[in-house]
Amino acid sequence: MHKPNKKIMVAATSLAISVNVLNALADQTNSLDVGPVMVKGILPDRLETVPGSYSVVDEKALNERRPFSIQEAINNVPGVHIVGENTFGLGVNIGVRGMDPRRTSRTLLMEDGMPLFLGPYGDPSAHYTTPIERVQRIEVVKGSGQILYGPQTVGGMINFVTKPVPKNGFEGSVTGMVGNNDFTGFAANLGVGGEQGGIMIDAIQKKGDGIRKNHDFEMRELMVKGQLNLTESQRIIAKVGYYEEDSHVSETGLGAVEYAQDKYQAPTGKNDRFEYQRKSLQLQHIFDINANATLTTNAYYVDAFRTSFRQINESGSLGGVSVMDRCTGLGPATVANAEQCGGRHRPRSYDYYGFEPRLDIKHSLFGIDSTAVVGFRYHEEGNKRQQFRDGDPRAQSLSYAKAFGDFREDIRIDIEAKSYYAQNTFYLGDWTLTPGLRVEDYKKKINVLQAEGDPQGFAKTNSQTVWLPGIGTTWNGIANTTVFAGIHRGFAPPRPSRDIDFEMLAGLDAISSTKAEESTNTEIGVRSSYFKGVGFEATLFNVDFDEIVIQRTAGNFVNAGKSQMTGVELAGRIDFGRIYDSPHNFYIAGNYTNLFTAKFDKNTDQTTSGNRLPYAPRDIASLNFGYEHPIGFNARIGVDYVSQQYVDPDNTTVEVLNGQEGRIPAYTLLNASLNFRPVGSKLTYFMSGHNLADKEYLISRVDGKVAGRQRQVFAGIRYDF
Repeated sequence: MHKPNKKIMVAATSLAISVNVLNALADQTNSLDVGPVMVKGILPDRLETVPGSYSVVDEKALNERRPFSIQEAINNVPGVHIVGENTFGLGVNIGVRGMDPRRTSRTLLMEDGMPLFLGPYGDPSAHYTTPIERVQRIEVVKGSGQILYGPQTVGGMINFVTKPVPKNGFEGSVTGMVGNNDFTGFAANLGVGGEQGGIMIDAIQKKGDGIRKNHDFEMRELMVKGQLNLTESQRIIAKVGYYEEDSHVSETGLGAVEYAQDKYQAPTGKNDRFEYQRKSLQLQHIFDINANATLTTNAYYVDAFRTSFRQINESGSLGGVSVMDRCTGLGPATVANAEQCGGRHRPRSYDYYGFEPRLDIKHSLFGIDSTAVVGFRYHEEGNKRQQFRDGDPRAQSLSYAKAFGDFREDIRIDIEAKSYYAQNTFYLGDWTLTPGLRVEDYKKKINVLQAEGDPQGFAKTNSQTVWLPGIGTTWNGIANTTVFAGIHRGFAPPRPSRDIDFEMLAGLDAISSTKAEESTNTEIGVRSSYFKGVGFEATLFNVDFDEIVIQRTAGNFVNAGKSQMTGVELAGRIDFGRIYDSPHNFYIAGNYTNLFTAKFDKNTDQTTSGNRLPYAPRDIASLNFGYEHPIGFNARIGVDYVSQQYVDPDNTTVEVLNGQEGRIPAYTLLNASLNFRPVGSKLTYFMSGHNLADKEYLISRVDGKVAGRQRQVFAGIRYDF
């Protein structure tokens, strides 16, 4: 049993008093009307009934900000911390409410309700996110509504809603972009549709230089989306996609000496590389049974392959300077010998599929107007992880390393998961009450065929069933205002790749080294647009972890016992044009997150009670000033602030030579955007810039010191037809 948090109780009392005051000021109140069932994205059509915090980045906001990638698009969402290790959001790192942002492993990413990770259960790493050019809106959910989706429900979930197939003939757009750091981008969206349905094609290509030297990248994606209207009440939506990335991005950071010499260098960047291919298929059958019920069946399949080549095993391993760790006949070779050295290849393949029928229904079975969601998902995935090492320079080729190199690792991971969920919203005048339950039932099998270069023949199967209840409530007794509160159990399954203790494998006794993470998530808040031209939201949240997983050293993950994250999220926007009924709109928009508690709650072999969690800054803030002119002109300038962070559970303040320990100082970045679409024109001219002051700042120490992005500006033209 978890004891009630005193801060939550105090906030609840204060909020209740505030609600009574607002109620006394309100001229009139309206009871909620239960409308027809509509399913759009992961949020319901009637947002005032959502029993928790959420944010929607709509098409208007995306056009205002003109983000480079997803990471800039959600940068203004309260509670979100992004570690931008690369220029254009490849391998994005998103943390929510104090969660470790590394590869977004604790934030569920979806596209139109389909999971996006390499392996949703086996390897939830975000090496791919939906390109911003295909996105119509972004939904971020952090409250009890998470129990409808999974498996990760400890921090939050982000759903990218893609553009719909046209309904009125031939439509589309073509966009061209250029910028510094040799950036070029092209995106085309072409579609045609009518009463019977339609088809749409998205083609995207981007390339440029990354943050560090020799970190050039190129990505391409082709997506075909079609809709067939079978009857007035039934339709099928299908998507087929192919994505590929080829980048010289090194995951190895810099030692302290190297960083002081040139923080943007990548010692082996010319040879290091990362390649990724992803094929996806999604099918949706939507059946509007009647005005009160909709049955949606979602099926998906993903086949992905990623491989990387690395020449440095550890940054700063010799007096703060990287050395080559695999060079035949050269001893401890320096970076100058990179062309004469081999390295390590890590090819990994993933495939998963699933299907999920879901019924959304309006009813009054309990004598109370209600809407219910009931669903089930079956999911299977298989992961194949290999590693080849060799000191010969010819081993820079994967085919050579496979044929002649040292075969170091061959691990197969298979997962079968069944998920069940049910949620009912009761409409009680100005109130709603939404209890729900999710059940995760999964089985994983780890088969170690090869490890550390020796045959192992080790296999282990684990299974677990987890019950995840949640309940939330809203009060809408004031016009355009919702007060909400909720609590739910969060869950993140253990990653099988972390369940292997290679030091114990010689005795064939590799016991699972990490347990599933479970949490109790509580929040209370208010969102309102009561005053004309003013919108705001405020949320107080608390997350209690039972068995949080931390990265103790590079590649070494352990359970660190109990932890707690408590904080306040604030966001708001003022449109002076609406307030004064003027066509000239000056606006101010901002958000602030104060994570005043992010600590370990238990002394363990790995942690000290009271120490702050790694990569959990206390303060995150964004403030933007903008102007919209009726001729079609929009300008915005803003600042983003992130306070200092610890990077290890010991809260080390003194930097070590390999760069992996020490603090990350606070930083503030300046950004801006311009948009101009003349009235009646089909052309839009835009420009966007990040880190305009070209500030030098540290962003990560996971594998050594990594600098944040330098000044990046791009401009483009979009033609809509």
